[in-house]
Amino acid sequence: MAVAGPRTRALFKNATGVAQAVMLQFKPGWSAPLLGVAANALTDRIVPLEDLWGRTGGDLCLDLLEARSVPEVLDRLSHAIALRTHETFEPASAQLARRAVRLLEGGEVRVERVAERLGVTARHLRRAFTESVGIGPKDFARTVRLQRAVRRAASSKDWARIAADAGYYDQAHLIADFRELVGLTPGAFLKRAGARGGEAMAGGAPSR
Repeated sequence: MAVAGPRTRALFKNATGVAQAVMLQFKPGWSAPLLGVAANALTDRIVPLEDLWGRTGGDLCLDLLEARSVPEVLDRLSHAIALRTHETFEPASAQLARRAVRLLEGGEVRVERVAERLGVTARHLRRAFTESVGIGPKDFARTVRLQRAVRRAASSKDWARIAADAGYYDQAHLIADFRELVGLTPGAFLKRAGARGGEAMAGGAPSR
């Protein structure tokens, strides 16, 4: 078992052969209570759970391998997580970060405005966000905007409209973010997604 921390750039995997995996995606702010380390200690890293939980992590891995069904796997995972949450406490910074996440996902793009709405300074918000989410609030807002554009691209070829609806200044801004965060143009990304069976449109994307 391994923990994949928050990423600042996309990571593509080419799986070969037959593989089965169970992936749990935790909401921002739960790194310290569940894993025992700040989220930014895991940024752009993949760490064995045993390195974080010690022997408990290794024992959980063995328990999951012995499970005979998916429901049994999920039951054992839920039990392990419940034990961790009872043994630890949630810092106030995690609660603050989750409230900020909700605002950023809701469309607020200015960190200063988010901080003002939460009654803290921008500096305090950035520190809490980095510790609890693993990246800064501005970087998080960029990923939210990018994901919004990808969802819209599944049903539209109008990239100027997609850019505007997703919160970009213009189409060029969207392309620049794709190149920096994904390493591909929007067209190349969607073509790759389509080849892997995704619903995203394969053609008609802008490129530079």
